Amino acid sequence: MAPQVQDPFDSSHSVLVGSNTWEYLRARPSGKPKGTVLLLHGFPDIPYGWRHQVPFFISLGYQVIAPYMLGYGGTSSPSDVDSFSLKKQSDDLAALIDTIVPGEQVILGGHDWGAGLVWPFATYYPQLFKGIFSVTFAYLPPETKYVDIADLVARGVPTTYKYRLQWREPAFDRTLRTADDIRQFLLACYGAKTPDGRSGFTPDGINLDTLPHLRQPSLLSDEELEHHIKEFQRRGFRGPLNWYRTAKINFEDELPIAQAGGNKFKMPVLFIQARNDPVLIPELSKGMDKYFDKLTRAEVNTGHWALIEGPSAVNKEIKDWLATFD
Repeated sequence: MAPQVQDPFDSSHSVLVGSNTWEYLRARPSGKPKGTVLLLHGFPDIPYGWRHQVPFFISLGYQVIAPYMLGYGGTSSPSDVDSFSLKKQSDDLAALIDTIVPGEQVILGGHDWGAGLVWPFATYYPQLFKGIFSVTFAYLPPETKYVDIADLVARGVPTTYKYRLQWREPAFDRTLRTADDIRQFLLACYGAKTPDGRSGFTPDGINLDTLPHLRQPSLLSDEELEHHIKEFQRRGFRGPLNWYRTAKINFEDELPIAQAGGNKFKMPVLFIQARNDPVLIPELSKGMDKYFDKLTRAEVNTGHWALIEGPSAVNKEIKDWLATFD
């Protein structure tokens, strides 16, 4: 029998929210929880990406709720791109919280796209959160003028987001259908290289020529890689990649906030910067402090996948932050 991944969750549930079904994983301490932590994963990840943080929160007495985000796992994958807007997902998740822990203020955390969702979610529903934290994704205040990434690239403006042009193309997810396609794509995203040292992923996108030649090691073990592959075989990549197709929709949703001068976050906030992230670089967080009443900044010496590259460092920063208001 093949080795199994160490699953930190004790149960799986599904709940209908509006027209979407949301699957979420849950882990609880032995006694009555002191509170609830809602953890949002990014791309191409699953709730299992929080595997090193879940036992940590349980040890502090919290219960953990980790949904499969829209398009992933057993959560719905609507056909329309509009459903993947950060506003509509915030609406769904607010209803999810009200269903699971009605009346409770929770701690909200996210990584990658999940961290990108933390900011609008806490903007639209500040009353739901005792505190919020983001790992790697700085707060980027809404703009009053829409600028497409393609226009930035055409004008030669430096950007670490060029890969989004590739990932938002409708045809891109159709290249990721077989188990082998998924395996090689995940290897690229999690740092695998070819035998001659070429990387599968750069900020410009996936180097398609390298995909057939990528080999372990990556940041995922063989068992973890197989676990991820099986999860993405459930629904494929169309839904997860739809997150990259909503930039204009999100801009339009957030325009009134931008026109009003931006949002001011009143709850305690922790932002953890990964120093060596090639995409969500430290420079992106410059100037964000003015939008917070209680912002704590921290850094970890990792690349983008801080949750698994430096879990002890991430957990320490969260623990120190929680101690300031717990």
